[in-house]
Amino acid sequence: MKAGRCLLLLALLVLLTAPLMLADDRKRVRKNRERAGDENFHKSRKQQYKKAKKGSSYDTVPFIDKEDKTFWRKEAQKELETQLGVRPRVTQAKNVILFLGDGMSVATVTAARIMKGQKTGKWEHQDLAWETFPYSAIIKTYTADSQVADSAASATAYLCGVKNNRGTIGVDVNVNRENCSAQHDPTFHTHSIAKWFQDGGKSTGFVTTTRVTHATPAGVYAHIADREWEDDHEITADGLDAEHCDDIAEQLILNEPGRNFKVIMGGGRRVLTPSDVLDVEESRYGFRKDGKNLINMWIDDKASRGVRASYVWNRDDLLALDTSKTDYLLGLFGYSHMDYVVERDSAMDPSLPEMTKAALEVLQKDPNGYFLLVEGGLIDLGHHGNKVQKALSETVEMAEAVQVAVSMTSQEDTLVVVTADHGHSLTINGYPTRHTDILVDVNYRHAASVPLDSAAHTGDDVGLYAIGPHAHLFTGVHEQSYIPYALAYAACVGDGLTFCGSNRFRRNHGLLPSNRGQSKLRQRG
Repeated sequence: MKAGRCLLLLALLVLLTAPLMLADDRKRVRKNRERAGDENFHKSRKQQYKKAKKGSSYDTVPFIDKEDKTFWRKEAQKELETQLGVRPRVTQAKNVILFLGDGMSVATVTAARIMKGQKTGKWEHQDLAWETFPYSAIIKTYTADSQVADSAASATAYLCGVKNNRGTIGVDVNVNRENCSAQHDPTFHTHSIAKWFQDGGKSTGFVTTTRVTHATPAGVYAHIADREWEDDHEITADGLDAEHCDDIAEQLILNEPGRNFKVIMGGGRRVLTPSDVLDVEESRYGFRKDGKNLINMWIDDKASRGVRASYVWNRDDLLALDTSKTDYLLGLFGYSHMDYVVERDSAMDPSLPEMTKAALEVLQKDPNGYFLLVEGGLIDLGHHGNKVQKALSETVEMAEAVQVAVSMTSQEDTLVVVTADHGHSLTINGYPTRHTDILVDVNYRHAASVPLDSAAHTGDDVGLYAIGPHAHLFTGVHEQSYIPYALAYAACVGDGLTFCGSNRFRRNHGLLPSNRGQSKLRQRG
């Protein structure tokens, strides 16, 4: 009986566990099939890469070479050797060039890198110009009143060293948006690093692909309670007195430090010309209701000061310009913003690298040094339209402009910094395989989980990359408002700590030259 009961229990146990065993078997079979499917997929993928596809970016791109442990060890050792050779340059930065990718989130940099790699054949191994810089940092972008920044408040932070309210430029937290009377209070004004350079007897200028009165460039010269007040008609439209509140364009041309800029290049002719004057390129009139032609006023001002000045509005005139005989340059290449690089008329519109080159040729004539702001402004506009190819193409073009600046300057006396003002909604997810083509139609609008008329900014931190004298000041995590003070320290301008005038600080921190003529900071490497 006992034996019979044991057999019965064993039979019941088998019956009860059989479904579980069958389920496990089915899981194993399914996994094997998935694994086989993956292998088949990669085999077919490999065949795709081997085939020439007319018009495809796969035409000249081979399948991924074997990247085994030997490959990655070799790559890591090369990186380590490069990093071990990094030494801080503890000398005064005669010149400072600040590149600003508007809306250039970390994901944007990654995607632009891959897009460029598609064209060069390096794919994911590609580097953008600033990614080889020896120093980098993370920048916190929140504003005085918002966790997510706009370009106006962020410009005030990284150019003036003060966090303020969203939508305002060159003023502190005491000025709320559209508060004209508060805008007029000079105690609320914040001055930019461009003014600090001018006060130090150095030259200044800026280049942008947006209107020259847009939020980012306005940060170097304007004090305004609303970023939308680019011309007088915008102020009047808000029910305010345009005679009492100077608009951004007026401040650029008539006030300091704007009237002293030796280089102004970008778009935006409409905000500098009267409403009865037809644009030189497009069949549209200017926006100004006060009758002021600020382009002519700029020309007249420079003539009265006896300086050599040139105004250009197309690419041919810019490239034909003799910069060696030009002290002041105004270039306005668009009725509004300049065109996207993928849609640009190359006969009419210069590229960002070409504008950067011309700007440097003008500024480099100053033996005392200079500050130059270069903005890739259409990165942001491409993102706002959820048109990724436009945003990424603008990012790649800015990288080319950075390369131009690096090739025209010396790391011994020029500090070059690349950063962004805020993030954007682009993400890279879904586990795409290596060498996946990320390009789509130029005007393809990517899907959005919450459709809006304009894609929103994000509040994530952004990257910063630096090379040149005192580039080592940009490591770790910093407030966005830290940036101009670090630049000023390196260049010995402004009224804060400077490398040239802070002997007590450097002595207290062991940074003064030792008896051997080497600073202790250099000795630390």
